[in-house]
Amino acid sequence: MSDETPNGAAAPAEAATDTPQGPAFTVEKIYAKDVSFEVPGAPAVFNEQAQPQLQMNLNQSVQRLGDNAYEVVLTLTLTCNANEKPLYVVEVKQAGVFGISGFEAAQLDAMLGTHCPNVLYPYARQLISSLVQAGGFPPFFLQPINFEALYAEGLRQRAAKQAGDLNTAETAGNA
Repeated sequence: MSDETPNGAAAPAEAATDTPQGPAFTVEKIYAKDVSFEVPGAPAVFNEQAQPQLQMNLNQSVQRLGDNAYEVVLTLTLTCNANEKPLYVVEVKQAGVFGISGFEAAQLDAMLGTHCPNVLYPYARQLISSLVQAGGFPPFFLQPINFEALYAEGLRQRAAKQAGDLNTAETAGNA
């Protein structure tokens, strides 16, 4: 590719900088931080004929590692019961280190609460599916999760709690 402009003159050299302009997001590392799979009643549970009941818990934690580095851990716990007895319990802590810079505080919070879990979830989903199948159970495929909706609900709940706390403080101050 030529560095010349259409009239034959050399194109001006772009200023080389070591810092990116504007917001930046990078995936530095993705890893399984902790994995647990239990079949407490094996081998008797493989003879259960009841319809299994599944319960999934989802949690997320964020730890700042440096100026622009964050570890996000997405924890998924899946419990499968039949006849009030546990068939299996699987817990996966899927983690990633993300480089995030150039965002305002609210944007950074949204990136950590939505974009990072969206990156991690497919890895956790695949790992859970593999563990369940390797444990002798039929394949189980977790459905997609709308992290944007979960984040918005969390913001709504925080705002409601703050409003409630303000009302409580004002009531106590007026008493």
